[in-house]
Amino acid sequence: MKPDLEVVQIGRAESFKAWEHGYPFHTVRWHFHPEYELHHVVHTSGHYFVGDHIGHFGPGNLVLTGPNLPHNWVSDLPAGTSVPLRGRVLQFSEQFVHDATALLPELTAFQPLLQLSRRGALFTPDTAARVGPLLAELVTASDLRRIELFIAIIGALSRARGVQPLASEAYHPDPSGYMADGINEAIAYISAHLTEKFTETELAAIARLNPSGFSRSFRRHTGLGLSQYVNRLRINLACQLMMSEPSMAITDICFAAGFRNISNFNRQFLRQKGLQPSHFRALLAENVGERKAA
Repeated sequence: MKPDLEVVQIGRAESFKAWEHGYPFHTVRWHFHPEYELHHVVHTSGHYFVGDHIGHFGPGNLVLTGPNLPHNWVSDLPAGTSVPLRGRVLQFSEQFVHDATALLPELTAFQPLLQLSRRGALFTPDTAARVGPLLAELVTASDLRRIELFIAIIGALSRARGVQPLASEAYHPDPSGYMADGINEAIAYISAHLTEKFTETELAAIARLNPSGFSRSFRRHTGLGLSQYVNRLRINLACQLMMSEPSMAITDICFAAGFRNISNFNRQFLRQKGLQPSHFRALLAENVGERKAA
């Protein structure tokens, strides 16, 4: 079974992405992405899959996966049960690591672990106990505190003992093979052309499926309908623009994020964020003002 491509959106004003999620969640599926990922389980137990490795996980499970290495964590819960917080995730790109190491040569100490992560790297409970609180704070941190926490996390990981590789040495992820899957090609097209106009019929043609077959397959792969998926990515982009371009008019942000009219933009923003774009921007400005005053 081929893994699904996950589009990881790292903000324009961010070097990496740190977030948390409950269970079930739309990203909980057999998937891959070009970014490194540090995955920390907070609650639940079950089975996890990394490359050709299958293992049992519980709270405190901490794993670093390398670029394009397929992975998934499946919690053992009764049908219909959900938990508000299952785990926390840190994702960063190879380019970010390359650029950061060029500026800070000391980061080369992180390279052996990054190399091991291409097979998946499992850390001991002691390391997880040290890194877990840092990752929890990182999810809500801002500005330079994010960098401080990131360095603290990779420092703890680099010094960790007893790290175990997961996938076998013979296992080699093949992103070109994964991308030959039609749905993954369509998802990659959406990511590359997010702010442009495209139709479900056009995406179905890219996926080499008829429109109804594409709709079913897309929902099965992403857990979302096409419009929900695209709107989520576009609203995330709009939020990034508001944070990185404080003087940009909301109407301009609407169109820059790929929306065709302001009323739909406002409606989708309210649905996803629980407040209007103008209120979101006002809260951002208030937060900046409080930080300056401090």
